[in-house]
Amino acid sequence: MIRVVLYRDCQNRIMGYNITGHAGYDTKGEDIVCAAISVLAQTVLLSLADVCNIEEKYIEYSIDEGVMNVMISDDLDNDRYMEAEILLNTLEVGVRAIIENYPGYVTVGYREV
Repeated sequence: MIRVVLYRDCQNRIMGYNITGHAGYDTKGEDIVCAAISVLAQTVLLSLADVCNIEEKYIEYSIDEGVMNVMISDDLDNDRYMEAEILLNTLEVGVRAIIENYPGYVTVGYREV
């Protein structure tokens, strides 16, 4: 099972995400659920820098086998955060769509930061 945790601040804004596990929908290399979540998570991370022009010093991330962590610094100016928020909300929409189509392979939860 893939576990997605979205980190929200006291204003209910998504500030980052943590993704762990494997879906188990199919064998490694053939698992479309794992691939879909991976593409979403990595595209958001890359787009924070490439589309929103957020400097790396404001994005803390790590990627290991089966684990991805991404956090936006709370020092990020509001204009840049508003751009990032679109991406982070899009990640949430994408994850929920995958859960709807492949229930039992992905969960989403929330934590306050």
